[in-house]
Amino acid sequence: MIPDIIDAHAHCGRIDAFPPQDLCDYLSHIGGSGIGGAVMFSPVMEIYDRYDPHFRDTGEWKRTRAESNGYLLSVGIPGFEVYPYFFIWNDFAVEQLTGAHKGIKWHRHPDEPVYNYGDPKCAAAIKEIQRRNMPVCLEEEFENTLYFINELAPGVNVIIPHCGMLNGGYDLFRRHGIWEMPNIYADTALAPVGDVSDYISRYGCERLMFGSDFPFGDPVSEAHKILRLKLTGEQERAILGLNIKRLLDASNRK
Repeated sequence: MIPDIIDAHAHCGRIDAFPPQDLCDYLSHIGGSGIGGAVMFSPVMEIYDRYDPHFRDTGEWKRTRAESNGYLLSVGIPGFEVYPYFFIWNDFAVEQLTGAHKGIKWHRHPDEPVYNYGDPKCAAAIKEIQRRNMPVCLEEEFENTLYFINELAPGVNVIIPHCGMLNGGYDLFRRHGIWEMPNIYADTALAPVGDVSDYISRYGCERLMFGSDFPFGDPVSEAHKILRLKLTGEQERAILGLNIKRLLDASNRK
């Protein structure tokens, strides 16, 4: 494998241990693979109760959320780079952002508690994200995704995970011309090979990045999915590390 591969989509936490997803668990899956770093964000169940559609925030949840986001700032070992993302929720606590945070995780599924998009704190949080030039890994329902891209946060670099598989589907994004937008990126985590190939043939490799969705996907298998596409070396390097590295290098500018 090409050295210095960066996984652009991995979960890492120590409070939610089912499935195990601490850094040591991730590292145990990648020996000899050439993966030299990973974007990591907190597991969902360390941020909100995804199984309660009527979830209401509490002081205890805010404490747990802050602890989980803060934990990612403390992990790392020599020879492996962790790029911490801040998992934002309805307290929109951007005051907790530090210079070490490299991006934002913005996530919910259709049957889960909703973001309070009308809260003035949401607009203020997006303004701070824009000021810091932070990419947002956005996993939302399709209509909310369009609202975020076109109205709430125009111009923000948005990464659509799974090539859109859980945001409404790859083809829906294609039909709406979303993949053509210069600030919209995609990661390949658990995405069907056909979608990844179609993306490359239509839009090239400049805004596509390898991700694993660990612990739900295996990092080595997901990286080999890219290598089996028989791309040029330049294309492989772009998808497997250079594209996300460029975004991360530009992030959190003061």
